[in-house]
Amino acid sequence: MDPDAPVANEPQPSVFRWVLGFLIVGACWGLTTPFMRKAAINYTPPQRPALTDPDNSWLKKKVLGVLYAVIGVLSRPAYAIPLLLNVTGSVWFFILIGKAELSLTVPITNSLAFMFTVLGEWWIPG
Repeated sequence: MDPDAPVANEPQPSVFRWVLGFLIVGACWGLTTPFMRKAAINYTPPQRPALTDPDNSWLKKKVLGVLYAVIGVLSRPAYAIPLLLNVTGSVWFFILIGKAELSLTVPITNSLAFMFTVLGEWWIPG
């Protein structure tokens, strides 16, 4: 890198955009947690003959059990939609980490996620 090259100063986003980004991440992480928890608790897996077949090995039963559980939970919109929003919050978080001050981003987003989780638990009884 040439030491004499001019340094391009990128304009920083406004404080409103930082606050909005923190709120989006906190809401995506916090509000979706109660919905995913409720959907996972209410999920009753169907009986799968392959899991009780004595001819299948222990490893095959475990692998099929995990595969059936993942497919069963993700195929339900009550779990899949909050999970998608939660992952979207993670994408926003990585964008914020690249631009914002790390020592502020992590505690603010984690605190907001906790606050939104409490709000979501209050909002979603059960």
